[in-house]
Amino acid sequence: MKVVWNRQSATVRDVYETLREQRPIAYTTVMTMMKILEKKKFLKKTQQDRAFVYQPARPKEQVIKTMVQEFVTRVFDGSAEPLLVHLVKDRHLSEKEVREITRMIQESK
Repeated sequence: MKVVWNRQSATVRDVYETLREQRPIAYTTVMTMMKILEKKKFLKKTQQDRAFVYQPARPKEQVIKTMVQEFVTRVFDGSAEPLLVHLVKDRHLSEKEVREITRMIQESK
């Protein structure tokens, strides 16, 4: 999704080439993932010449929200607390980020 968001539109080849610069990945893996994202209605495709061109189908914030909700539901049985505990314990959150999250929690009460 990040590649398509950054480019506004991309073919499977475009995404594959971009990701391959960062790590080894199979073309078929990228193609399968893009088909899944299209099926979930995160991407839409149109045909140009012999290739499909993919574009974001929904706003980035909406897609991220849906993906995070699916992840929390699938991995943590719908509770975000174990995710936050894990991030804090493994130091994936800085003290500044923890303070900001605490502030946001207080404001939401």
